[in-house]
Amino acid sequence: MKKLYALLAALLVLTLAACGTSGDSDKKDEKKDKVIKIGASSTPHAEILKKAEPLLEKKGIKLDIKEYQDYVFPNDDLADGKLDANFFQHIPYLEDTVEKTGYDITSIGGIHIEPMGVYSKNIKSVKDIKDGTEVVLSRSVADHGRVLGLFESQGLIKLKDGVKKQKATVKDIVENKKKLKFSADVDAASLPEVYEKEGDTLVAINTNYAIQAGLKPTKDALFIEGSESPYVNVIAVQKKDKDNKDLKELVNVLHSKEIQDFIKEKYNGAVVPVDGK
Repeated sequence: MKKLYALLAALLVLTLAACGTSGDSDKKDEKKDKVIKIGASSTPHAEILKKAEPLLEKKGIKLDIKEYQDYVFPNDDLADGKLDANFFQHIPYLEDTVEKTGYDITSIGGIHIEPMGVYSKNIKSVKDIKDGTEVVLSRSVADHGRVLGLFESQGLIKLKDGVKKQKATVKDIVENKKKLKFSADVDAASLPEVYEKEGDTLVAINTNYAIQAGLKPTKDALFIEGSESPYVNVIAVQKKDKDNKDLKELVNVLHSKEIQDFIKEKYNGAVVPVDGK
């Protein structure tokens, strides 16, 4: 009988020890940092996220940053659940993607504006633009209205009355005194290469690709958007995650004074922060 009691006591000790180990393990799991897997263009988006990493780690959130060199896969991967969020696109591009694909994704906050610039190797001022000059745009239809609106602001073309600038296409041009030839058959990432090779053309280059190519948008662009541009770059997530507190904390950190000051100082006007208001 004594042996039986001893055996039962030993089993009770082992059971309690196991329970204690499980509890300790649970507590350790609770202390583990939460991870946000986010896709981003290398410049400036991934650079901004890397600056935000230490601030997020203090809040128990780690970033797993996946860098992309194109404008298609980040939304594909977000919709497929391979990413928790992405940071590379402006609102019109996101809206255009959702309209075409039906993806259940949305913005949870605007972070910055990348003013679109028009560049040329050989043309040094608007008055030097010759009749028949070629204008090269990217294939991204969401940027076409943006570029055309920029040309209209310089008095180079006139768009049809009542057309929304964000939706404008080359067909909406009603006045083109210099007979500019608009071409839109180049991938956005290849625009800097066109700029380098085609000296007498005008090339509308997205700021992230301009910076990657070593251009200084506020200095090298023939003309460039102002800070009032509606093309705000956003954090996009699946709609089911739009109220996720960790993703919201990511947006809050990106709106912080430290990150906004970093953007202003590093990009010197080529990237303009917004405070999300």
